[in-house]
Amino acid sequence: MQQNYPKHYCGVFGIYGHPNAAELTYYGLYALQHRGQESAGIVTCDGRDFNVHRGMGLVSQVFNGNVLHDLVGHMAVGHTRYSTTGSSQIKNAQPLTADCVRGQIAVAHNGNLTNAAQLRDELEARGSIFQTSVDSEIIVHLLAQPSVGTGNHQLINAVRRLEGAYSLAIMTEHELIGVRDPHGFRPLSIGKIGDAWVLASETCALDLIHAEFVRDVEPGEIVIFNKDGLTSIKPFPNHTRRAFCIFEYVYFARPDSTIADRNIYKVRVEMGRELAREFPVAADLVIPVPDSGNSAALGYSRESGIPYEMAFVRNHYIGRSFLQPTQLIRDFHVRVKLNLIGEVVRGKRVVVVDDSIVRGTTCKARVNNLKEAGATEVHVMVSCPPHMNPCVYGIDFPDRNKLMAANHSLEEIRKYLNADSLHYLSQEGLVKATGLAKSSFCMACYDGNYPVPYDPAVNKHVIERRNGRVMGLGEEAAAGRNQIKLL
Repeated sequence: MQQNYPKHYCGVFGIYGHPNAAELTYYGLYALQHRGQESAGIVTCDGRDFNVHRGMGLVSQVFNGNVLHDLVGHMAVGHTRYSTTGSSQIKNAQPLTADCVRGQIAVAHNGNLTNAAQLRDELEARGSIFQTSVDSEIIVHLLAQPSVGTGNHQLINAVRRLEGAYSLAIMTEHELIGVRDPHGFRPLSIGKIGDAWVLASETCALDLIHAEFVRDVEPGEIVIFNKDGLTSIKPFPNHTRRAFCIFEYVYFARPDSTIADRNIYKVRVEMGRELAREFPVAADLVIPVPDSGNSAALGYSRESGIPYEMAFVRNHYIGRSFLQPTQLIRDFHVRVKLNLIGEVVRGKRVVVVDDSIVRGTTCKARVNNLKEAGATEVHVMVSCPPHMNPCVYGIDFPDRNKLMAANHSLEEIRKYLNADSLHYLSQEGLVKATGLAKSSFCMACYDGNYPVPYDPAVNKHVIERRNGRVMGLGEEAAAGRNQIKLL
């Protein structure tokens, strides 16, 4: 079935200095499951040996008690993945691990590198052999290159080669390292549990393991945790432009997480309030599209005074359909995911609040469902602006020609949805709801202003690499190649 919502990307987690590192990483990844459901992995280290387990599926499917028991060590990094780049298969599951001349390293990556194609071509020309199709392996190869220096200089020089979005959890045999790109596209937080240090994509993972939130990793910062405590390095001292992905506040982050001192739930409620201020309508009920529309719908209800009802009931246990994606099966899948309580909306004028409309087919099914159940009017409110451009920094927004708002007018979309009215939150209203300055954010999917310039032709090359041939260990293994061994 075609996915009509933007897909999640990845969650990273790391811990240094705890005897139950594997178990805590498991729970941390469990809390970050919403950021990726295709694969999961944990790598632990006891100061000498790496222990690795990766698998396809949910965190709870990949790990069990016996597996965690074998993942010994006081350090760990973990990853849960959705394939924004690289196909969905076990060889692309993270953390990626390697044994090179500098020792063992493990890398967990959230984000997309915009210069991945150039770096990969350069590394292959210098003899590197790639074994996956993910841009994260580029980071592993850069860290393993003998020519980039030693110690922290090696790390700094490698990071400075990267462009685009990256929040990293890196483990060596003696250290846990966190890295955030200078624009700060993706979140990364520091926590502490007892004397142990923790890295996590979101604070909800810290809450689950009862870790104290210390602070966010700053954009352009490297943090190193070892026996000496925390060391901070700023490899981009002159970089001032910030570009945090505003869609984290709209959709991706869990409502119980806090990013840049802003609770996600409260920001989403304020988005709903802004919607009500910008687009008041006469209606009897405000209902959300669960779960992502819940907070904004509550805000719309509170600001407008229109009663809030949970008319859609979500089935949390649906998986991928094995049936062919005919229109009948698509309609069935939509109804299986959210079932409508018809008695709630019958004879009522309804405001339905959703977080986004990407292709529009799912939203259309919702509107038709409401009208079939007897709703007299359906007013669609979207708690973010229209998506006009693809994302190249780690969110699986489709090409521009597949984005509904990029190719149709507001009135054309309204008619397609069969809605009585359709309204998107303005860019100004979205930024206002966060309480931060617009200059803090990347809003390229709305306004086309890409903080890190990219060449669409090169980006197409990256996509082709994602779906194309990946060089294997046995191919062109000529003398002089700098092969690193992926564990």
